Amino acid sequence: MAKIEIYTTMLCGYCYRAKKLLQERGVDFTEIDVMADGKLREQMRARAGGRSSVPQIFIDDRHIGGCDELYALDRAGKLEPLLQSGG
Repeated sequence: MAKIEIYTTMLCGYCYRAKKLLQERGVDFTEIDVMADGKLREQMRARAGGRSSVPQIFIDDRHIGGCDELYALDRAGKLEPLLQSGG
C-alpha cells in the first residue's frame, strides 16, 4: 500500500470529505493537524509548493493537491492505482 499523508485542520469540511473518500477506499493514512502548530503548517507549505490551504494530500511523497484534486483523480480512475502503488 502507498504511504498517504494528509495535512488537515479540525474544522475543515474539505478535509472531512478527503478523509472520507480515503476511508471509503479502505486505505490507511496519516493525518497531520496543522491548526495549532505553525511548524507543521510551514512544513506543509514547503512540501506543497507554497500552498497554504487544507487539506494538502501526499501519496508516496508525491503532492496530489487538495480535496478537489483527490476527487478528480478518483473520477478519472487514477486514484486507485496510486493508492495501491506502495512506493
